[in-house]
Parts: sequence; structure tokens; C-alpha cells
Amino acid sequence: MSAHPHRLRSIIGGSAGNLVEWYDWYAYSAFALYFASAFFPSDNRTLELLNTALVFALGFLVRPIGGWLMGVYSDRHGRKAGLTLSVTLMCAGSIAIAVTPTYAEIGLAAPAILMVARMAQGLSLGGEYGASATYMSEMAGRKHRGFWSSFQYVTLIGGQLTALALLVLLQSLLTGAQMDAWGWRIPFAIGGALAVVVFWLRRRLVETESFRNAQTEGRPRSGALVLFREHPREALTVMALTAGGTLAFYAYSIYMQKFLANTSGFSRETASAIMTAALFVFMAVQPLAGALSDRIGRKPLLVGFGVFGVAATWPAFVFLETVQSPWMAFAVVAGLLLINSGYSAISGVVKAEMFPAHIRALGVAFPYALANALFGGTAEALALWLKDMGWERGFYAYVTAMIGLSLIVYLRMRDTRDHSRITED
Repeated sequence: MSAHPHRLRSIIGGSAGNLVEWYDWYAYSAFALYFASAFFPSDNRTLELLNTALVFALGFLVRPIGGWLMGVYSDRHGRKAGLTLSVTLMCAGSIAIAVTPTYAEIGLAAPAILMVARMAQGLSLGGEYGASATYMSEMAGRKHRGFWSSFQYVTLIGGQLTALALLVLLQSLLTGAQMDAWGWRIPFAIGGALAVVVFWLRRRLVETESFRNAQTEGRPRSGALVLFREHPREALTVMALTAGGTLAFYAYSIYMQKFLANTSGFSRETASAIMTAALFVFMAVQPLAGALSDRIGRKPLLVGFGVFGVAATWPAFVFLETVQSPWMAFAVVAGLLLINSGYSAISGVVKAEMFPAHIRALGVAFPYALANALFGGTAEALALWLKDMGWERGFYAYVTAMIGLSLIVYLRMRDTRDHSRITED
């Protein structure tokens, strides 16, 4: 550590920003139960939620554009510059949602502004994942790279948890009518304010040695054509290994809150409390899984997620359809999230280790964001649509099949711990 006095401070700086970005992103999903009717008034509750979920999916569709633009930006101008730009966009989106009038006040302009704000956040997050995964993987030393880079998901879940914890707090302080009327605006205002603090933090970060070295090598400039021409196998591997992992994550965490309220029959408050507890356990496990990957390799963890994910997804969701006990629901959801840890804790470092420095941020961000848009962002809307069509279990089968396809990739790929392209220690 003495050779890298800035390492710990830089990882904390990168992590804090990641937490605020993901808090802003997840606040939308956590509070959707309250603001859906403000932007999409309807007498059908599932339809209101479906419209809100479609805007959530729209944010995902622009994430590949953000991954591409900001991945190239981070490769050309530095990881620090990319991280600073991403938090600026997220801040603007949050403040816009916080102050936008309702449909009743300004008509169709309300959902239109919501969509534009969500697209700004999508661009931001598309770049954030690649920039922060690359920054944290490059800042971590070779021996503990899995451990340190796992904090990307600690802060990702920490952001989600902060949004849920704030939801639980506001539910206890405000009436349902107050939450529906104006309480849902509070988390977006807080998110905008926190993003300003992170902007200041990120301006003070140190640039990575990998980026500085890449600048002196005179390699081809980062770009989507260069990525798919020079590294097609790695780019497609990132997409394929992400597909099952990210779909499972969104099914087990984002959609699960709606599922517990909409299908299991728990109150909105109980569903939120179950998810808060389960996500806290999930967050705490990430560094342990990351450290384990430093000892035994990345591949065994990915394969473990694939095998157990295929085996457990269907029976777990079927059990949760009729579960009565909140404790049993918590145990099952926490179990699913623990299985997902085999993917989540090391997803960033595995991708970063596949690419050389001059194209690493783009290589991590763009293929990941494409897979995320196709499989992660659509998960909630697809699940609600299948439920509305009367075939809810089709979603369980879909998640199981996609984890199975990713498992084939995990079994065939090399262990990136032993074949890392990050040469600096």
C-alpha cells in the first residue's frame, strides 16, 4: 500500500460516487408505487406500474449509448474525467424529476419531462459502470483486485438500499396520501444534492497508472469499431456473461419488491422491509465473494452462480407466490441474492481484466450496457406484462433459461484472474 498512497482514498472516492449514482437510479424504482399515478393516471394499478416500468426500461435503452460515448470519453480523457461527467448528468436528471409538475397540472408534458430526465440518467449510468469498474480494477493491486473491485457492487446495492431505507422512513413519517401527493419528490431532491457533493469529490481523484501508461503507447484510439474489430471475442463474452447475471439481479431485487406486493399479497410497507433486509445481507457478502475470487479464481464463482441459479429460480418464485410469512419470504429472497453474488461481486473486474488499457473503459461499458438494456432493463416490464396476460410463470422460465445460457459461457471462458490484461500492480 505504501507504493500507492492514493489507492484507498481513490477507491473510497470512486465508491462514494457509485453509491450516489445508483441511489438516484433506484429511487425511481423504489418510489414508483407512489408517483406512477402522478405521471400516468389510470384506474388500473398494474397498467400504471407497467407505464412507469416502460420509462424505467427506456432509461436502460439509452444506457448503451452512454456506455459507448462515455466509455470512449474515459479511454481518451481519463477515468477521472468520465466519472465526473457521469455524476453531472445523474444530478441533472434527479433534480428534473424532483421539480416536474404532475400530469394533472401540465398534461402530457409531465411524462415527457420524466422520460427526458430518465434518459439523462440512463446516459450517465451507462458510462458510470464502465468508468468505475475500470477505475476500481486499475486502482486495486493484483493480489486483492477481486476484493477491492467488489465494492462497486457494495455501493451499487448500497445505493439501492439507501433508496429503500428512505422509502421505509418516509412511509413511517408520512401518510399514504402525503406520499402520493408530494412525498415521492423528496428522494430525488436528496439525490440531486448528494450528486453535487460527489462532483466535488471526483474532481479530486487521482488518475490511474494504467491510463497514464496507455497514453504513452500510441495505440489506436478507443472507439466502437476498434472494439469489435480488435476484440470481438471479448466484447461478445462480456455481453453473454452479463445477460444471465444482470437479468437474475433485476428479477431478484428490482422486480421482487413489486412481486411481493402484487403477487404474494404483502403490503407495500412489508414488501419494502423484506427487500431492505435481504439487500443488506447481499451487500455484506460482496467483499467476501470478491476476496474468495482472489484465492480460488473468478471462474468457480461464475459457474456456481450459473448452476445454483438454474436450479433455484423456478422453485423459489413458485414458493413466493403463496408465501404467508415475511420471514420465509426474506429467507428465500436473500438465498436468491446470495446465489447471484457469484456473478455480482466480480462482474466488474472480470470484464476489466479482459481488455487492454487503451480500450478498457469502453470494453467494459458498451457490451455490458447492451446486455443490460436487453435483459436487465426489460425484466420488470416483461414480468408485469406476462402477469397481465395471465402467464406469470413464463417469466420464471425465461430467467432460468438465460442463466443457463450464461452458464455455458462461464464453463467455456478462461479464468481472468490468471489471464488478466491489467498489467500494473
